[in-house]
Order: sequence, then structure tokens, then C-alpha cells
Amino acid sequence: MTHDPTRSADPRLTAPAAVAPTSATPTSAAPASSAPTSSGPDRPGVAQADQPLTPEARRVVTLATLGFTLMFAVWVMFAIVGLPIRTELGLTDAQFTLLTAIPVLTGSLLRLPAGIWADRYGGRRVFLINMILTALFALALAWADSYGTLLVLALGVGLAGVSFAVGNAWIAQWTPVSRQGLALGTFGAGNAGASVTKLLAPVMITLVPAGLLIPGGWQFVPFVFGLSLLLCAALTARLAPADRVAPRSRTLADWLRPLAKAQVWRFGLYYVVFFGAYVAYSLFLPRYYVDHYGIPLAQAGLLTALFIFPASLLRPLGGYLSDRFGPRAVTVSSFAIMLVGLLPLMRELPVMPFMLLTTVVGVGMGVGKASTYTLVARWNPGQMGVVGGLVGLLGGLGGFFLPLLFTALKPALGAQTAFITLFALTALSGVVFVANMVRLNVLGSQPRLT
Repeated sequence: MTHDPTRSADPRLTAPAAVAPTSATPTSAAPASSAPTSSGPDRPGVAQADQPLTPEARRVVTLATLGFTLMFAVWVMFAIVGLPIRTELGLTDAQFTLLTAIPVLTGSLLRLPAGIWADRYGGRRVFLINMILTALFALALAWADSYGTLLVLALGVGLAGVSFAVGNAWIAQWTPVSRQGLALGTFGAGNAGASVTKLLAPVMITLVPAGLLIPGGWQFVPFVFGLSLLLCAALTARLAPADRVAPRSRTLADWLRPLAKAQVWRFGLYYVVFFGAYVAYSLFLPRYYVDHYGIPLAQAGLLTALFIFPASLLRPLGGYLSDRFGPRAVTVSSFAIMLVGLLPLMRELPVMPFMLLTTVVGVGMGVGKASTYTLVARWNPGQMGVVGGLVGLLGGLGGFFLPLLFTALKPALGAQTAFITLFALTALSGVVFVANMVRLNVLGSQPRLT
């Protein structure tokens, strides 16, 4: 991996002695701009001091990561509980796909307004409200008994996906720019909540029989998840420090102004590849293992977890590498890793090499998700909620539409449609990223990252 000249450790970016030290004001209070401000590590001529995280900031990162892990487990639980629901209600493939995708749609569309609210009113407050509302919908789901009711409640359960935009804004309000790659990557590792669902939900389904006072069968899963979210909300309310958001008089137009930048939408495209496809594969792979290889649901969940673990738990590593080498080099490397894994997956393989290659794809996704959000944080200080919300929205919409696209193209492309489609999308996104990087270098603007 090559050294990125835009990272803060580069001696060319050392601040001159006359530059005043960076203020201790939280990131959320920084002014919005189309490029990193003077306190950011990516503006030539000025660098931010390497500030350690305060105890309060560490607490925010820990609590946000715990809450996001549970929320993500809830967000993708239909990938597992949807299979017994499909059998119980006799759902078609289209009905099943819609049921699993509906929560992704809700959680994606609401990320932008939720991010704005977190920037404006404070991440702690919005994160708590988000957890409590999601818990109530999950508990109600435990008593659902018809497809129509399931669809309505799935919309509410989708609120779990909003937690990503809120948590990113919350953490950005408490962490210095020089530490945001690792902090945001650690928080993003909460994507491993999908593994919680894949590993525990099949066991929970068989643990409590139906017909008891406590909901049994597949309904036991949302019941337990709902109670867990309420407990986590109580813990967060007790331990999280009070929000520190500077008073602002911004209009709605001020909040939305960064969305006019083409750069922000390119970030969204990259995040469709790294995160949207991750969500799509988390929903798609259990059914693929069951239908294509005839593997039992519990084992299919375990094999899917082997993809989810690197795609989630490597986010802190991706954040650290982005802080160390620069997010641009890390992002290019992530595209390359995914393409290497996807190329052989475009033809049918035995289960063992298939599993190993999906793990490779997960490595690229995990690192790339962190590097993308490091780019977002460095270029949009003080507006992590709104810009991160839009990028998360676009990535989440990718998680909604990609499974539908896989189903639509399957008659033409066959069983490997999901891998052929993602290979093409990854290659396209990588070309866009590199082309913009080269264009800006030619224009003499190398410190610009995309």
C-alpha cells in the first residue's frame, strides 16, 4: 500500500508555528465547507495535532458501538426469521424478497433526516429515541400473524438502520479528526450484529416452542431483540455523557448545501459497493446456501457469518489504515480485493472455495467501508450527520435494490447473478474513483481525495 501524501503525518502538512492550536470545540461545531477546514488533516499547509480521545469520547464510542451492533442485528433479522415465515405463510420468492428488503428501505431513506437531527440536537438524544422506537416495533413483531402485518411492522423495524447515521454524527461530535478513522471504524464494526442474527437466531427459533405465554418459534427472535434494545437504551441513558452541540442558526438550506457537491454523491456510489452490497449479501447468502447447496438453515447462517465477520470486524483496521496511509490508497486497495474475490465467483463452485472467496470479498468490504467514511469525515467537518446520512442513505438503498436486481436478472444470468452484478458494479466504481483521483492530480489538486 502506497503512502498517501494527504494524511496528517506528512511533514509537508505540518502547520507553521504562527498557526494557532486547534480548538477543543467538538467537531460538530466546525463550520461547513466544501473541503477540509484548517483543522482537518487533508488541507495542504495545515495539520491538526494528534489529540488523544477523552474518557467521555471513549464512552461515546463504546456505547454507540454496542447499540449499533444490536440495532444491526435487528435490521437484518428477516434474512433468518424470514425463512420459517416463508414456509409458514407459503410466500413466493417475490414476497419473501420484499419482506427482507423493506427494513433496509426504511433504514436507508431516513438516514439523511436522522443525521441532520443528530447534528442539530445531539447524537445521544437522537440515538436513544431511535433505539426505543425500534425496540417497540420489534416487540410488536413477535405477535404478528399475517403477511400484511409483517410488512407494516417491517417498516418500523427498519428504523434500526437509521442508527448508523446517528452514531456517526454522535462520534464525530466527540473525536478529533486525527482519530476519526479508527473511532468511526470501531463503531462501524457494529455491522457484526448481522453475525449475531446469523449465529443465534436459528438456535433461538428452536429454543422456545410456539403456543406459550412467551412468543415461540421465529417470533421469539424479535421478542428477545426488542428487550435487549430496551436494556441497551437504559444503559446508554445512564452512562453516556450529555450532548455538547454548539448553538446554531442554520437554515434547512444551509444543512443541505453539501448535497450539491458531486463529490458527496461519488462517496455514495462507493458506499453502495462496500456497504449496500454487504447488506444485500447478508440477506442473500443464507438462502443461496440453503437453495443451491442444500445446507440446513443453522449451518447456512454459520457460513454466512464467515463472510460477515471480516466485512464487519475489519472496519477498525480499515479506519486505522486510513489514518496511517490515507483513505485514498485504502479505498483503491479495497476495490482491488473485492474484484479478486468476485471474479472466480462468477461461475459455480464447490461450497468450500465458494465460502473462502466470499470471505475475501468481505475483507474488501470491511476495509472499504471504513476508508469511505474517513473520506466523508475529513471533507465535511461539522456536517458528518447530513453528509454521512446521505452517503449512508445511498449505501442502504443499494442494500434494498440489489437483492431485487439479483432476482430480476436471475432468469437471464443464472444462479451466479449476484456475483456477476457486483463484479460489474465494483469495477465501475473503482474506475470512477481512480479517474477522479487522476483528474485532480493532473489539475494540480493532489490533496483532494476523489
